[in-house]
This record gives sequence, C-alpha cells and structure tokens, in this order.
Amino acid sequence: MNAIHYNISAVERDTGLSKDVLRVWERRYGFPQPERDSNGDRLYPAAQVDRLRLIRRLMDQGHRPGRLLALNDEELATLHSSHKTDKPEESATIADTELGELLEPIRRHHAADFLMAMQQRLARQGMLCFVEDTIAPLTELVGMAWESGKIEVFEEHLYTELTKRLLRQAIATLPARPQGRRILLTTVPEERHSLGLLMVEAVLSIEGAHCIPLGPQMPLIEIARAAAAHQAEVVALSFSSAFPQRQIAGLLQQLETLLPAGVELWAGGAGIAKLPEIPGIHFFTTLATARQALVA
Repeated sequence: MNAIHYNISAVERDTGLSKDVLRVWERRYGFPQPERDSNGDRLYPAAQVDRLRLIRRLMDQGHRPGRLLALNDEELATLHSSHKTDKPEESATIADTELGELLEPIRRHHAADFLMAMQQRLARQGMLCFVEDTIAPLTELVGMAWESGKIEVFEEHLYTELTKRLLRQAIATLPARPQGRRILLTTVPEERHSLGLLMVEAVLSIEGAHCIPLGPQMPLIEIARAAAAHQAEVVALSFSSAFPQRQIAGLLQQLETLLPAGVELWAGGAGIAKLPEIPGIHFFTTLATARQALVA
C-alpha cells in the first residue's frame, strides 16, 4: 500500500481536531472512515485528512459540524470559496501591508530569513511594541491566511514554532522580578495553542510581573495545585478562537472553585471575545488591557 496514511495523533496535530472528536464523528456521522494497521490502530488516508482540514476551517468561520459532515467534497469547496470572496478588498489590503511582507519567507520556506527579519524588527521596536504591534496582528493575519487557504498547515506551524522560539529567547534576556506580582500562565486541556501564553508572559514580564509558565493543556486540578505551590496571585488562561466557546464559561467557573482563596482568575485571547462577563473573573481581549490591569 503506497498511499500516504496518517495515524490519529498526526491528524489531531494537523487539523486541530481532538482524537475524541474524530472518534465521535466516526461513530455518529460515518466520517472519517479510517483504515486499520496490523495492530488495529486507525490510519487516515491523505484525502480524508484534507477534508477534515477544510471542515475545521469552515467550523472556525461559524458553521456547525453536523451540517458540514453531511456535505460532499464539491459542496464543501463551494462553501469555502464563498467565504474567501466575502471581503476581497480587505484581503488585498492586508496582503499589501508591511506585516504581510514578513510572511514571505514563511511562504518561501526560508526559516532563517524570517527569523532575521523578526529579530531586526524586535531590535528596532523594543520588546513591548514588537509583541503588541507586530506579533499580535501578524498572528491574526496568519490565522486569516490559513482559513482562506493562502498558507498551508505546515507553513502556519513553521510560523508559530519560529515565533515561539524567538519570544522565549527574548523573554530569557529580561531581568528576573522575584518580587513582582506572581502570575501563573497556562491553558486548559484541549487548548493546544501556546503562542498567546508567550505573548502575555512577555508583556507582563516587562511590566514587572513574576511569571510562572506551565505551558498548555494543564488539568484544572493541577492548575489549582500549582497556584498553591507557587503562591500565585493570579492564574491567567489563554483561549484561542479554535477552542469550543460553549465550554469556556463552565471551565472557568469550575477552576474558580478549585483555586486557593484570594487568587484572581484572568482569561484572555480571541476565544473569549464574544463571551458575556462572568462575575469574579477578569476578561482581557487584548494584550494592552491585560498589561494595564497589571499596572493598575
């Protein structure tokens, strides 16, 4: 068998759809339809992975999975094309910006050129402006390009990993602030996106916070235990636009009951932009508002 196949972990990384979601769809909708290897493990043909990737893009644009999985490939492609032409003037404007030019090395697969351009911009702007005025809008631009099919999944991953590397190196040069406000940074299970965490860590560290980064996908009970162990004053969570919005309020309220008394709970990122406020939990939709809250 010469055709390319992917195991379930690779499909999860590629599409952003969790293993549980893939299994549920298989049972409920009859798609995907993986083959099995000699050990009985699922193997997904490349064509099915391409279809799953397209379904995920359309879900990010607001479509329900049950409806999408009922469509054939031609209908999915037509629906996707209609979204791509919704705002042609805006897309053209974005592509012509200086930020858009920063992505050219990613499209040409020249990682070293991208890093050099970003390092030069960091040196020119300083850390705070670099994060707020370059990385934040550039990451949004990458997401739009991915949704519209202008960049490939592997190119989006390359951008993310190189930018995370650059941010970690820059954060390491900042002076330690052991007496600063202690802020624990992480994400909940199934929220794999960690670039937002590094952006928040950078801007809060500049303002004198003592940041405790745990990385992504921490179980709620472990977040609460870490907050107690590190005597954190704040637990800050990041939610991307890809995270199921309907789950966020319940997760935040559950975590709030687990945290030690007096620990504030902050939530930020594109995932909370349309959520109503929850009493006792602080929402920050931009890096600037989170920084202002720390300063205040």
